[in-house]
Amino acid sequence: MEVILKEDVQKLGHRGDVVKVADGYGRNYLLPGKLAIEATLANKAVIEQMKNSAVRKSAKEKIQSEALATELSAVELTFERKVGDNDHLFGSVTSGDIAQQLEEKGFTVDRRKISLEEPLKTIGEFHVPVKLHRDVTAHVKVTVQGDRPVAAPANA
Repeated sequence: MEVILKEDVQKLGHRGDVVKVADGYGRNYLLPGKLAIEATLANKAVIEQMKNSAVRKSAKEKIQSEALATELSAVELTFERKVGDNDHLFGSVTSGDIAQQLEEKGFTVDRRKISLEEPLKTIGEFHVPVKLHRDVTAHVKVTVQGDRPVAAPANA
């Protein structure tokens, strides 16, 4: 089955692309989810208009994403978690936690756009990538601290 993508679909293609997919995938996922339309002759005639509109929309989104990326690069988030012996963290910092704290600071970022391979489970400073657009990635500084005060050196 050939379909025209109306949105970017990961590992399949970008908006406006004509792609060949399995019948079931197209009928059961792409078409009902309004992610694609069937590639009929009439729809193929409309594809050029869609591509032009997609290019304009993508350029506008990229400009907005770049502006947001510069703002996000200055943001520093601090999380305090319970700590056991040897600075072992009880719990972790997840992409959901980061998204929630960003929202509290006035930035609306979907947690799925925060590229955290696995939750942060150690104390320290991390630079977490946030994919705002297919070409724009911002890095947010995240600091994970323990809930106990840091012991002062013995010979102070």
